[in-house]
Amino acid sequence: MFGEKAGNLIKELSRCENVLPPYNTDMVKEVCAEIKQLDDLNRSNGAIVANESGLAVNSNPLYPTLRIGVTALKRNVRCLIAYHHNRLRILRTMRWEFGSVLPADIKVNMSSEEVEWFCQYSRNLAKYMRSIGEDGLNLGLDLRPPKSLYIEVRCLVDYGKFELSDGTVLLLKKDSRHYLPRTECEELITKGIFQHIL
Repeated sequence: MFGEKAGNLIKELSRCENVLPPYNTDMVKEVCAEIKQLDDLNRSNGAIVANESGLAVNSNPLYPTLRIGVTALKRNVRCLIAYHHNRLRILRTMRWEFGSVLPADIKVNMSSEEVEWFCQYSRNLAKYMRSIGEDGLNLGLDLRPPKSLYIEVRCLVDYGKFELSDGTVLLLKKDSRHYLPRTECEELITKGIFQHIL
């Protein structure tokens, strides 16, 4: 039945919400073949309807078949577009969660075109972040706005001297606590030098 395979693609994605299922290459190829088959059928039926111009278009016996074929073709195309759009939406979300390097178990589920799209998206995002301000701005650090500009941190290692942007020099020793601007601490927190004390 026309449109059944395309519908199965959408059902597959809806079952795995916010998780990237393996790219279903075989089903996508089958839907594309069905689209080509419908297009060929519609062209031949359309040519017959056009040749029988003596009959009113709506009274031609092939007219309902032609309408159903066009509708099925459009539905298949919409399902393919929705399948790929939602996969890219999930990948875009994962870029913000995991950064520019995806875990191997996710990369296995991607098609080669999706891997290429993800790399290009990451490059474009990095280029945009570098263009903001003098030193760039990392938009991936805090996905939620901070509640305060200053945070309390504990130093986990003997780091030595650390200079803040205002010129103040701090001596960071293991287990020392500091109340510092959030922007100064974020990089050291991600490196594992500081621990944010809540």
